[in-house]
Amino acid sequence: MAATQRRGRRIMMTRAELDAFLTERRTCRVATVGRDGRPHVGALWFVWDGGALWLYSLVRSRRWADLRRDPRLAVVVDDGREYGELRGAELSGTAAFVGEAPRTGLRCPVLDPVEALFAAKYFGLTVMPHDGRHAWLRLTPEAVASWDFRKLPDG
Repeated sequence: MAATQRRGRRIMMTRAELDAFLTERRTCRVATVGRDGRPHVGALWFVWDGGALWLYSLVRSRRWADLRRDPRLAVVVDDGREYGELRGAELSGTAAFVGEAPRTGLRCPVLDPVEALFAAKYFGLTVMPHDGRHAWLRLTPEAVASWDFRKLPDG
């Protein structure tokens, strides 16, 4: 990961904590820039491979169209209900379109480990089911900010 967080170092997740957090969480919120310059935010499933966030997006979606026009995006993954439990990460950078779109399962070696992770995480399978409606986006973060309010002293 590229940029280092300046503020909130006290509550920042360590690399190991961030890797574990991004691996275990199931849903993220993806923000893109619309044609009119306004942000668009939507929930999406993802996998983390230790260096990149892989997003499985509908190709006939506003998100996909936004990213084709302007590949900048920000993603938030968070957790917690009470203030002292809040933790999360914001990753931002440029989307890369990987593999066929839509994905039908044509051999793509770079996607083999990603699809294995995704199939296991969301479907309990060893092989990725392809529906011909989704495709892969890779976010290799240019900036990462994380927080874990559980690290704050009591009171």
